[in-house]
Amino acid sequence: MERKIVDGAVRNKEKSKEKFLAAVGEIVKTKGFSALKVNEIAAVAGLDKKLIYNYFGGTTQLIDEYIKSQDFWSNVKNEELNVDINDGGRGLSKAMLLSQFDYIFENKELQKILLWGLLEDRVSLKKLAVDREESGDALFKNISDPHFGEHSVRYRAIMALLVSGIYYLDIFASTNEITFCGLDLKSQEGRAAIEEALAFIIDKAYDSV
Repeated sequence: MERKIVDGAVRNKEKSKEKFLAAVGEIVKTKGFSALKVNEIAAVAGLDKKLIYNYFGGTTQLIDEYIKSQDFWSNVKNEELNVDINDGGRGLSKAMLLSQFDYIFENKELQKILLWGLLEDRVSLKKLAVDREESGDALFKNISDPHFGEHSVRYRAIMALLVSGIYYLDIFASTNEITFCGLDLKSQEGRAAIEEALAFIIDKAYDSV
């Protein structure tokens, strides 16, 4: 009986934590970050606000955990991409960029987090940026840098342009009803054109740099 009681308590705690995280996301989407107050979060979650302190330590820690849960680079797993890294990172670069292009477009909450990171000096947002850089740097150092050798900085610059372009195009597509360079970024055809261009640039970099 004791084991079942303990297991039940653990499951309830995890479900409650998920509700709080979902509540933060709902508030971000509907009211913005300024509405992330303890009473508002608890009301949307339908739970006692005391549990926020019990489970997370406070509202700040809850918001920090939510931010990390939404980030692409914090959650992507190499095995999910299912690519061979013995080609110097060509396939991995394509897979990660294409996955990121879809992930950000579909995740409106992450779009708001990216914008929030540009507008507000928040410790968790800075830490997320640092963690993202460390993850990317590990991939560069271990996979693409050895392939490109003395030209590795040029390839990093190319990737910087592509990643930042993905951020902007996905946010643009979600907030505007007009085309970008004549492409409808919400349509299957428009997005396929961008995906083809991403793959083309990566191939050109590996063939020419």
